[in-house]
Amino acid sequence: MARPGGTTNHSHHGSAFVAGVAAFATWGLVPIYWKLLTKVPAPEILAHRFVWTIVFLGLLLSWQQRWREVIGNARSRRSALFCLGSGVMVGLNWLLFIWAVNIGHVLETSLGYFMTPLVNVLLGAIILRERLSAWQIASILIASVAVCILAFGYGHFPWIALGLCTSFGLYGLLRKQSGTAAIPGLFLETMFLLPLALIYLALLAGRGALTFGPSHLSVSAILMTTGIVTAVPLVWFGYAARHLRLVTIGFLQYLSPSISFILGLFVYHETFTRQHFITFLLIWFALAFVSVEAVWRWRATKRVAAEAPPESPLIEPGI
Repeated sequence: MARPGGTTNHSHHGSAFVAGVAAFATWGLVPIYWKLLTKVPAPEILAHRFVWTIVFLGLLLSWQQRWREVIGNARSRRSALFCLGSGVMVGLNWLLFIWAVNIGHVLETSLGYFMTPLVNVLLGAIILRERLSAWQIASILIASVAVCILAFGYGHFPWIALGLCTSFGLYGLLRKQSGTAAIPGLFLETMFLLPLALIYLALLAGRGALTFGPSHLSVSAILMTTGIVTAVPLVWFGYAARHLRLVTIGFLQYLSPSISFILGLFVYHETFTRQHFITFLLIWFALAFVSVEAVWRWRATKRVAAEAPPESPLIEPGI
């Protein structure tokens, strides 16, 4: 017998999977977009990203009639404080990513996002006091060895990769604690930092150093689309997350750094040494350990749900 709501959710499964692929593929291809702005300093790009993300999200929230949700989150001191913290983290992440891409470190950004699931496991253990399994401990140790190989074997510590995965891991942790939905939460995050962005752009304009306006029409047009590039994949991801299993989302998230890896290696022809190869290989082994364990846990949960009586709260919603 079909579970309640199962048919409806199943009808959304195909479109949700497409939305998930679209979101992660867009995030993987986004270095191509930032490469169009290599003549613009990364802090200025970040400031424009805050401004135009606010504009786009404001229109989207009006269309969805969700301002009451935003106001409710803003009035909650807990949600507001966590959104402020997550806004700082996502701002640092965006700045580091844009800067790294535009100076030719796409491969290292790929490494950073491959490492993010491992950092999430580590943050869960340190901050949320979650117990690590043997597989998770092994994956973290392998990742640590990989970083050391790149740092000591190649003579270059991958601080960009570590900065990206740490800032994004902390962002996810703070966002989870805020209890806000994707779009209202992102609006609050960018709104809190919008004054700093406007002040910075005003200072650049006062010095005549602003790369925006009639004398930079093509660049200005690209900068104005940063809000779309920021928000649209997030909308797709939000839809996918509502209708797909977490295990499926977990595997889809590797699509983004994989595409960036291919771009850095085959399109932008960045340096890829033997140490790089060993580092990426070990990270992929570590991710395999985490992924296999996630699948095992999901199957165990599904087995328990199947054996539970109909009234049991353990029954998993249909997809």
